[in-house]
Amino acid sequence: MEQILPTSLIIFGLLLLSAFFSGSETALTATSRARMRSMEDQGSSAAGAVNKLISDRERLIGAILLGNNLVNILASALATSMFISLFPDGPGEVYATIVMTVLVLVFAEVTPKTAAIARPEAIAMLVARPMRIVVTLFAPVTAVVQWIVRSSLRTFGLDVSRQADVLSVSDEIKGALDLHHEEGQIDKEARDIIRGALELDDIRVEEIMLHRKQIEMLDISLPVDEIISAMMNSNHTRIPLWKDDSDNIVGVLHAKDLLRALWSAKMDTSRIDIASLAMEPYFVPETTTLQEQLDAFKLTQQHFALIVDEYGALMGLVTLEDILEEIVGEIEDEYDEPLQGVRPQSDGSINVDGSVTIRDLNRAMDWRLPDEEAVTIAGLVIHEGQCIPDVGQIFSFHGFRFEVLKRRRNQITALKVTPLEQ
Repeated sequence: MEQILPTSLIIFGLLLLSAFFSGSETALTATSRARMRSMEDQGSSAAGAVNKLISDRERLIGAILLGNNLVNILASALATSMFISLFPDGPGEVYATIVMTVLVLVFAEVTPKTAAIARPEAIAMLVARPMRIVVTLFAPVTAVVQWIVRSSLRTFGLDVSRQADVLSVSDEIKGALDLHHEEGQIDKEARDIIRGALELDDIRVEEIMLHRKQIEMLDISLPVDEIISAMMNSNHTRIPLWKDDSDNIVGVLHAKDLLRALWSAKMDTSRIDIASLAMEPYFVPETTTLQEQLDAFKLTQQHFALIVDEYGALMGLVTLEDILEEIVGEIEDEYDEPLQGVRPQSDGSINVDGSVTIRDLNRAMDWRLPDEEAVTIAGLVIHEGQCIPDVGQIFSFHGFRFEVLKRRRNQITALKVTPLEQ
């Protein structure tokens, strides 16, 4: 009986250690590495200690679990011994199990982990230094445990030593942005700008290019007066010039070069040589990513590129402004028009032209339609439907209902898109 008080105090101390290990595990795994790095750069030694600990998460978790299991098992063994001595004729083991389960669950698991989740950074910096001592002391044992675990998993074909992160840093940031946007901490514009910058490596120029059907081009063999008139009436400063065939682009005429030439010729159009004014066309393959093209624009000091496929056929064009708009949204000048072809209806649906790109529609409506297999909304319907649908046909996929409103030959020109949740 005289050993009950000392044993109780030892069990109480072991439960405190268990709470320390549980809270440390939650705080150190939930803390933001980016915030810790920022605080370390600002001179916080505690944040530096946290960063050193979480740099090897496997060893850290191994030491925490080892310590936690040691103190919990020891506390349970002492409690069982104490209750057996208190109830020699009764089920002391049962009493010990019930009491220790409640104590460990409430005070050594739920309470410290709840506190750690509420303030992960503060608690992580608080426990970092003592936890470094624990990790160092348990290092030999955890090394053996790691070897046993890896060897066991390897027999089942899982080599964790070679396993890369399933989620890239870019995906982690995107997920955090979406989460904070849903919680109201980041507005849509800021989220779209950051996501746009992160996605430049994932988007190819063919996904944002102006299709060749929409390109304003001029035949270089036209009379000079007609070319000048067309340039003056155009909303664009650069116009491709073709010869013999519209796929045969021989140059790009800049309005500023034309005006300089007219001024030098004292407005005498007969002295203007269009071919000598045209810049050499700049061609890029359709598989070029936006990040690659942005770097190329900066390197070559170009703002305008023509997109060709693997056979050299003209597909479209992309400008520096098009790439920047993928980051900051639409940049409208006095000649630009807002996004065309998207018409919200009173019933919550959207009437949309088939040529509208999925990315533009997602950005305008804050939707998440996939754009991996198709560029335009009409292309998405054709891909999912595995056919060229007739007017009036309705499809439902990706949480939306798509009704074909108009069709010209084999081209879907208008759709009605309705979110199914409405």
